[in-house]
Amino acid sequence: MKNLLKITLLIAAGTLLFAPRTRAQVNVDLSVQVNTAPPEIPEYSQPPCPVDGYLWEPGYWAWDPDEEDYYWVPGTWVAPPEPELLWTPGYWAFDSGVYIFHPGYWGPHVGFYGGINYGGGFFGIGFAGGGWEGDHFRYNTAVVNVNTTVVHNTYVDRTVINNTTIVNNHVSYNGGNGGVTARPRPEEEQAMHERHVPPTTEQIAYRQAASRDRSQFAKASNGKPANISIARPDPHRFSQNVQPKNNTRANDNKPGNQPPANGQQKNNPPAVNDRAPRTNTNQPPVKEAPTAAPPANDQQKTAPPPIDRTPRTNTDQPPIKEVPKNYPPANNDNKPPVNNNVPKANQPPVNNVPRTNPPAQNVPRPQQQHKSQRRNPPHASQGNDNQKKKNQ
Repeated sequence: MKNLLKITLLIAAGTLLFAPRTRAQVNVDLSVQVNTAPPEIPEYSQPPCPVDGYLWEPGYWAWDPDEEDYYWVPGTWVAPPEPELLWTPGYWAFDSGVYIFHPGYWGPHVGFYGGINYGGGFFGIGFAGGGWEGDHFRYNTAVVNVNTTVVHNTYVDRTVINNTTIVNNHVSYNGGNGGVTARPRPEEEQAMHERHVPPTTEQIAYRQAASRDRSQFAKASNGKPANISIARPDPHRFSQNVQPKNNTRANDNKPGNQPPANGQQKNNPPAVNDRAPRTNTNQPPVKEAPTAAPPANDQQKTAPPPIDRTPRTNTDQPPIKEVPKNYPPANNDNKPPVNNNVPKANQPPVNNVPRTNPPAQNVPRPQQQHKSQRRNPPHASQGNDNQKKKNQ
């Protein structure tokens, strides 16, 4: 009996211990804490419901930590994640010197949303705009605006308005100085312990799109955002003109903003397409050679002129032309041109024909004659002989 009693007490203690933590995790977003109160809720008219089964999500102020300012998420008609679920709006509440945001959720009943009068059926207590009948939602046209040409499940009930005290003071937060003083009712407390479904991906994308439109921020619009309500959660209705405050650090991890490897950023101009940089921009693009052509190295040996596909190691030196065999030596480049047709004095003739006359140094000298012989030349003696023959 004692062991059974101990087990029962442990189970009861565990139930009391974990129940409050689960409720706090669902209804409070402790990561969003602001020192200043959100602005007043702007006045706007509810657009007509465009699709049968859509439910109204009222507009609210959200916080952007990068801009350090509130931005308005316009009210819109959204599709529930499944039938028989109702939307409980989020709200701001002052607690321990800061303003904490309690995010909205889907559930079988509408829970506590700070007693804030958002309009469109959310007057601070529950939802007066309709209810589910099986898988179809019926709209109370006395409270909500519906396009009756598209939506036919409607009814009119004005008693909800007559029996509800509506305070139109446009206050957007609970507690603190000037905030709404409402507290959860028993049925709203019970709704906190029911199954909750977080916002849909469509709702999240819609809120993120509003956070990138500067005209939705309180400081830029002076508390009067450009878009207050939209019929459908269309992200394209917003202008994407807000960048993060720390834009340089936020974009460092993008591929287009990373410097290329091996110091290419110092020597090369910026690439046109940052998303697909070349691995080696110092080398020009190489066209693919035909399959029948020999490799590039063989082409350089045999095919004149060679195509140099790699950058030169020394681009200051001009290419050296091959010197012909009959070209004069390189050291005679600065001398005047030589006419090869005129033979030099000390150079043999070009046609290699031997000279007819022997060299002067090889001709024997004539013998020196006697002086007597010089006086009587041979022709004089020959004349005397001829004269003797005539006398005979």
